[in-house]
This record gives sequence, C-alpha cells and structure tokens, in this order.
Amino acid sequence: MDQFIRISPTDNVAVALVAIEKGTPVTVDGMTLTARTDIPAGHKMALRDIARDEKVIKYGFPIGYAKENIAQGSHVHVHNLHTALSGTLDYTWHPTHPHLAPQESETFMGYPRRSGRVGIRNELWIIPTVGCVNDIARSMERASQDLVGDGVEAILAFSHPYGCSQMTEDQENTRKILADLCMHPNAGGVLLLGLGCENSGIDIIKQYLEENGCERIRFLICQQVEDEMEAGLQLISELAEEMRGDRRVPCPASELVVGLKCGGSDGFSGITANPVIGAFSDQLVARGGSTILTEVPEMFGAETILMNRCEDEETFEKTVRLINDFKQYFEDHHQTIYENPSPGNKAGGISTLEDKALGCTQKSGTAPVSDVLPYAGRVTRKGLNLLSAPGNDLVAATALASAGCQLVLFSTGRGTPFASPVPTLKIASNPRLAAFKKRWIDFAAGRLLEEDTTLEELGKELYRLVLEVASGKKVCSEEHGFHDLAIFKSGVTL
Repeated sequence: MDQFIRISPTDNVAVALVAIEKGTPVTVDGMTLTARTDIPAGHKMALRDIARDEKVIKYGFPIGYAKENIAQGSHVHVHNLHTALSGTLDYTWHPTHPHLAPQESETFMGYPRRSGRVGIRNELWIIPTVGCVNDIARSMERASQDLVGDGVEAILAFSHPYGCSQMTEDQENTRKILADLCMHPNAGGVLLLGLGCENSGIDIIKQYLEENGCERIRFLICQQVEDEMEAGLQLISELAEEMRGDRRVPCPASELVVGLKCGGSDGFSGITANPVIGAFSDQLVARGGSTILTEVPEMFGAETILMNRCEDEETFEKTVRLINDFKQYFEDHHQTIYENPSPGNKAGGISTLEDKALGCTQKSGTAPVSDVLPYAGRVTRKGLNLLSAPGNDLVAATALASAGCQLVLFSTGRGTPFASPVPTLKIASNPRLAAFKKRWIDFAAGRLLEEDTTLEELGKELYRLVLEVASGKKVCSEEHGFHDLAIFKSGVTL
C-alpha cells in the first residue's frame, strides 16, 4: 500500500495513508521527499514549501491559508493552517451541466402505501406529541413487544423533549416533523400519543396530516382516559392486528429515497467512504431514485461545487439562500460560521471547515442538483436534493427521515452507534474502524486503500447492499434495537 495519496494533481498537500515517522523518506507521484515531522495517518504533509498566507490546496480546492511558512515535508494541520471562510456572500452561477446516463431500475421487496410511497419496513410507531408523555410511550413500547412478528417488524417509541413551551418557528418545526413521521412509509401503523394540554396537541397535528397520508393511525389523549396504558395497549393491539396481512412485494428502485450523512469524520472520509456513497448516489439517481444531502454548515467552503451543478437557475438561487440563510443563523446568534471541525475530526486529520466540507460533499456524487428543501420539507422531485438542517448527526438524520428517506447512509471515520427513525447504515472510512467496531459498522469503504478494488466496484457493492436493506435485511443499529429522534430548536423556550 502507498504511504501517501495526492487527491488532485493541483494539491500542494498529500494525505498519509499510514503513520509516518520524522525522517522517513517517502515518494508521492514520483516525487521523493523526507518527512520533517511525525505525520499521523489521515493527516496532511506539505509537498512543497508553502509560503505564509498562501492557499493550501486539497481536493483541488483551497482548504485555508498557511499561518506561517511551511516547509516541504512538514505536517500541515491546525497549528499552521487557518480557515478562509467568511459570512454571507454573493454568488454567480457557472453551470457545469452534469448528466447521468439513465439506467434500468432493479427491484426491491417493499411495502406500497396508500400515499403512493413505498416503505422498506413495516413497523408500528408510537409518537408522542409532547415530551411529558415520553415515559408512557416507552412503557407502551416495552409492554407490547409480544405483538412483534407476522407482518409487524418492530414496535418503536420515538421520544423527544418538545411539543410545548415553544414559539413560532420552533413550534411549527415540531408539528411538521411529527406529522411527517406519522405519514412515513416505513410505518405500517402509528399511535399518536398526546397529553391533552400541550401547544402541539393531537387536534393540531391532525391539521398537518394529509388525506391517505397515514397507512393506519390511532390517537390517544392521556388526560381523557382513566388508564392510559390499558387504552394505549388496546390501540396498539388493534393496529398490530391490521398490519398482520401486510406483505412485501417487488417495487422499483426508483421509489427509494436515501439520505446521505456523515459524522465522526476523519482524514480518510473524503477519500473512501464519502466518494463511495457518491458513487452509490449516482447509481440510484440514474435509476430514477432520489438521494438527499444535508448538514448545511458542512457545505461551507464547497458550496460553489453544488451550486454549479444545479440543473436550473431557480435551483441555484435556492441553494444560495440555503447557504446564506444558515450563515446568517450563525451570525444572528453571534457565533462564527467556522466553529467546526470537532475535536474528533481534528484528531482524525481534518484541519478546517473547508477541509471537512470538500470531503463531506463527495457524498453527492456527480449528479445534478434537482431541488432544495427547507427544514421539515418533504422531497417532491426525483434526483439529488439538498436539505436544510444542521450538522448535528441525530437532528440531521431525523430531518432526512422527515423529508421522506426510507434509510440513511452514514459514513464515519471515528465510529458512532447512533440510529435515527429509519435504518441507518454505517460506512467506515478506514480499515481499523471496520475491524474494531463490527457491532457498529455495516460496510467497509476503507478497503479502497488496501484491496485491489475500485471506487466504481465499491459503489456497486453498496448499491446492492442498499437493495438488500430495503428488502428487509437489518443494519447493525437495528439488530441492537437502537432508534432515536431529535428536532431542530433555534428559538426561545417558554
């Protein structure tokens, strides 16, 4: 295996594929040089002398400026590199007109719903309207597990702290997210569980539900019954009985909507896992399916790549607003827009937000951007979509589920056990993580560094795995019973 990889011919840094000790002679693209310092795996080394204030180039784009003169062979990281990001900007559309050749759509075994969408799970969901009834919802989940089986694939409660003491946008977001989950195609049945005195009660949420949007739904207001557990378990039993006859049938892959997310990234994420996800995304889009890229703050520094791939000027303008509105959100709260990467990202070799963003956007592949969705919006156009949501893993993954994703592809270089309301398939960026955390990881993209394989081959392998998961194969987080939900909060709590 090579010691370093130069991602783009124009890069003035290379990424160490293994830990390099000071004084080690190395060869990169036919150029021989000596490491002046220890360079951890996933971290960057200067390929030539870089002057103070000169751009540091990785992925063929600037990831910041040198804080000082950096000698050839030196470690390039947070100690000698700083971001070049600034606030809201004016942008000009320079369309690249990307095009994917259409491919024939394979099938998976799914559950067609009355809404016209297709589920990849037939689960019974207990959704509280307010955090006050979270423990009741969880108690109902525990007490009803004997109903699982024969068409009922799982019974899950999704707790959250909201639904009351919220104002304006926050309250609206909570209502939309809860309603979208009630109508999610992975839910063959839903119990919407309310308290009775909250701002976003059942009567309010009902106004957000579409006719034929929910496959099966029951409602329970705890303050209106003497024994809420008895009443709730009766409704759950009725829903489970109605779900018994549901069966998987062949459905075209074009009905799949897949979320694209990364977390706990490292220096290999933008070289292995994220490009493999991008290769998968292109394959699904070419077959008429949809993918959704989110975590907007982790687009900062790479946003023009996405803007120039917009299929029309209207979508370009929506992407500009997506980026600038999120930057303004940071500034309105008196925060810098580049308060990222995280400590784990830095330990893994990511130095600036631009460095992280250029790796993050690899998940989008090469497809045109077909639409831009607001937070709590739902996908309506096939192809690659962008979704407004923060970088936080659980908040962003919940937003993807709310937008209509039946599953989420989640790349990671550090590892994480978390799961979202939908199957969350973990993709390791490096071989060590895949071998060390087998209970967490579903797919090893780090093989791209070690094995005689190609990005195209791994993308096809991931595509086949997604079809298996869509047909019922459980991902690791499902096997261990992990599921969770988080709603974006940006305003005042009463």
